[in-house]
Amino acid sequence: MSTLRSIGFGTTWGPFPVVVWIGFATYLLLLLTAALAGLKRQIKALRRVPVSVHRGLGVATALVATFHLLLGLSAYL
Repeated sequence: MSTLRSIGFGTTWGPFPVVVWIGFATYLLLLLTAALAGLKRQIKALRRVPVSVHRGLGVATALVATFHLLLGLSAYL
């Protein structure tokens, strides 16, 4: 856990530690996944996007969120 702690909180990119940037990426992936599903009815170009893209974004969101969770918990374990 000390390796994850040093990666998550010891390394910084700009003003924030890595764990915060990964949290931003998780939130962005979540918004993209939801927007893709929600805007398919309104935007015709999105109707051509296959369901596998939405599923892939969901899997990517889950993986990044899990890594974000591990980095966050490493501060306490």
